[in-house]
Amino acid sequence: MVHTNLFVLLQMSPHHRLQWKTNWKSLDARPLPTWYDESKFGIFVHWGVFSVPAFGSEWFWWHWQGQNPPDPKCVAYMIENYPPGFTYPEFAPEFHAQFFDPDKWADIFEASGAKYVVLTSKHHEGFTTWPSSYSWNWNSVDDGPHRDLVGDLAEAVRNRSLHYGLYNSLYEWFNPLYLADKKNNFTTQDFVLKKLLPELTDLVLRYKPELIWSDGDWEAPDTYWNSTEFLAWLYNDSPVKDVVVTNDRWGAGCYCKHGGYYNCADKYSPGELPGHKWEKCQSVDTQSWGYRKNIQLSELMDLPSIIQDLVQTVAMGGNYLLNVGPTSDGMIPTVFEERLRDVGGWLAVNGEAIYASKPWRVQTENATVPVWYTSNSKESSVFAVFFTKPHGYTFKLYEPVTTDTTVVTLLGNSGPLRWSPLQPAGLVILLPEIEFSSGQAWTLKLDWVK
Repeated sequence: MVHTNLFVLLQMSPHHRLQWKTNWKSLDARPLPTWYDESKFGIFVHWGVFSVPAFGSEWFWWHWQGQNPPDPKCVAYMIENYPPGFTYPEFAPEFHAQFFDPDKWADIFEASGAKYVVLTSKHHEGFTTWPSSYSWNWNSVDDGPHRDLVGDLAEAVRNRSLHYGLYNSLYEWFNPLYLADKKNNFTTQDFVLKKLLPELTDLVLRYKPELIWSDGDWEAPDTYWNSTEFLAWLYNDSPVKDVVVTNDRWGAGCYCKHGGYYNCADKYSPGELPGHKWEKCQSVDTQSWGYRKNIQLSELMDLPSIIQDLVQTVAMGGNYLLNVGPTSDGMIPTVFEERLRDVGGWLAVNGEAIYASKPWRVQTENATVPVWYTSNSKESSVFAVFFTKPHGYTFKLYEPVTTDTTVVTLLGNSGPLRWSPLQPAGLVILLPEIEFSSGQAWTLKLDWVK
């Protein structure tokens, strides 16, 4: 059994005395590899068989045939568009991905300014986007595209020096082994030992992801999933032990408590500066993570909303993982591509306030207009990002304490700006003509302030 194999791997560690033990106290103490916090911005990609019906969300199968009662909209969609008796697995052959060009995708991701990419290797439907030997005839090589989607994108992304991560759902809605364990109140582990752990271990060994975005954990405790055992192997002996980053979805009750960085909940934002590294996952399509055929423009985040969300997340010490859902034929919809490229355009000017930044002593204040602060301690710089164009040419900030060497600039504008100190703290800045920004966000850089 793989449970035993993982245990043997741990015991056969070249150090034998393992640095990271199979308990949360030890695993939670592991420092987060520095690349992750420095990256700040990543792209999430939800792609699978659910991209074929492309109706409702990536939860279509569950809403149609899992929940009780089923979603009447999903039932009606099937009645109106497919013959009686049509089953969800019959969508898989229609997952052609014929236009999937990993290099074009990677070009878009690089142009967005993102530093890492996270692809769904397996969502709750159980279909793997790689040739898993533990998912026979329910993977992207045996069925559908007949391609190793995970592997193809890995090569393209890494050729552009972006970090590559993989999303993996622990549970599978309709897997008989999982349903049997669930019926036994998770006192048996046939699904974990025969399917989940061997598959997840193989995924790591084969593709060496630098991030594992775990999900689908909430129905059972971490002891059922053998999460601490897997993470101990991952951190001690896997080929990515020194660079891999994980999230907090490793069993019921783990959210915001155990793991690497915290997701806490989808689209989570903390009310105050957290004491632990966290990430906000957000989707350009506000109604779904997977592609929807009936998407409406009004349901999409516009560029200013994305930029504001990104800045506020980073100011609060978080990373921002922005999701797009490709079509079943392998295209990133044009409107999603436009959003990503426009984010990259904004970051090309203002990225100094984002990448490798740290939260400042104050995260936000109501100045002339509301501002959000980040800092770069290496250069003694503070950045004040604002989303509203001031009516006049003077701009007051009340929190920074100036010095004799303080220099103020507007990112994207040449030359220092004139300023005068305020008492007891703060300064008033003489602004140049503020140029149009499609992201409706501008950044003041303050060097040598306290």
